[in-house]
Amino acid sequence: MAKSRYVYTCNQCGYESSKWNGKCPSCGAWNSFEEEEAVKTASSGKASQSSHDLSDNILELEDIGIDSDVRYDTGISELNRVLGGGLVKGSLVLLGGEPGIGKSTILLQICQFLGEEHSILYVSGEESARQIKLRAQRLNVDTENLYILTSTDAESIAETIASSSPDIAIIDSIQTMCIDRISSSPGSITQVRECTNLFMHTAKNQEIPLIIVGHVNKDGAIAGPKVMEHIVDAVLYFEGERHQSYRILRAVKNRFGSTNEIGVFEMRDKGLEEVENPSQMLLAGRPHNVSGTCVACVMEGTRPILAEVQALAAKTSYSAPRRMATGFDFNRLNIIIAVLEKRIGIFLGSLDVYLNIVGGFKVDEPAGDLPVAMTLYSAVMDKNIDEQLIAFGEIGLGGEIRSVSHIAQRLHEAERMGFTTCVIPKQSLSAIDRGSYGLDIVPVSNLKQAFNLIK
Repeated sequence: MAKSRYVYTCNQCGYESSKWNGKCPSCGAWNSFEEEEAVKTASSGKASQSSHDLSDNILELEDIGIDSDVRYDTGISELNRVLGGGLVKGSLVLLGGEPGIGKSTILLQICQFLGEEHSILYVSGEESARQIKLRAQRLNVDTENLYILTSTDAESIAETIASSSPDIAIIDSIQTMCIDRISSSPGSITQVRECTNLFMHTAKNQEIPLIIVGHVNKDGAIAGPKVMEHIVDAVLYFEGERHQSYRILRAVKNRFGSTNEIGVFEMRDKGLEEVENPSQMLLAGRPHNVSGTCVACVMEGTRPILAEVQALAAKTSYSAPRRMATGFDFNRLNIIIAVLEKRIGIFLGSLDVYLNIVGGFKVDEPAGDLPVAMTLYSAVMDKNIDEQLIAFGEIGLGGEIRSVSHIAQRLHEAERMGFTTCVIPKQSLSAIDRGSYGLDIVPVSNLKQAFNLIK
């Protein structure tokens, strides 16, 4: 009898090797190889006897029918927005996030609404049925169409889903599932990959939307092989600090919708509540008559969101000044500082610079360059920016202000939130009708003109 052969698998990308390597030759990760017993596969010397011609299964695109009710409404508009309009039938959705961020909470909450018309099978490999019942009582979930199954056998769960045919199935979590014929432990690369593949076939064959919860590693990425994210139809991430009550749900992959949309929630005693006006939430508690603060308007998909940018410049006590950015790209901050020194003559070589986007929000589009630059200028010169002023625009290396997209939506959001002055790129002026807004629109073509507004 042949002895079982062991292989070394990268826990980042799933690359397999017959010997241990310090660095993965596929993804470049260090110290990522784990020893596992190789899964025995059939010999590929000859073609399988069970293979057959699939010509009869080929369909023309126009002959494939689509049901009018192809999506399930989850009852949470913010979640529907991120999913692209609702939960698609037969889709496999991966939900990840830090421990305690609210993954299991939001899944139980949508069960309350979906249970009014649909049957739901909630499979838990981490909690007992009694523990789930206690959490459901806390969240006021009492639907009669919610069924609980506690098991970690992935093959038995797949057979149960196929035989009971629920309308929706939830797996919490994929790292606790295992297949008995695979010798590796639950949560290993092989187990997570094979279990995800098994649930994918179950969802597609039964036309049942299936949501699986994924744990994250210390780097914040979903634990398991990267191929798991390629298998599923949508990957959703819960973001937010545990000491803050606000949570942001972001789609990093979605085959049935946009990946630019976000959902904003607030964690309360009774579960997650939607934040329908994120701008008001992010601007709450703004300081008055303080330098180093400005409001930016960024686009998250089709939604304009106003966020407060704060900066602090203080004399450094180090040989090299410190640069820190929270919620803003660190390299982009260094570029803006270099432009200020070269084009405006403001030298920050002896100052520590700290930049923060209030509320745990992240500004990752070029439109945030101008408010960041104005905030830095305000902090260094100790001049206050008008509280009713808002700005957005991209900064070039020559100090010019370049145009950005979605000007009309940004202006409407600024007007709705009560701002009176809006600084925009001069090139974007031709895309709007200034008379249709109740704002004092100030077009600028370079940083000097923008800084002249700060008095």
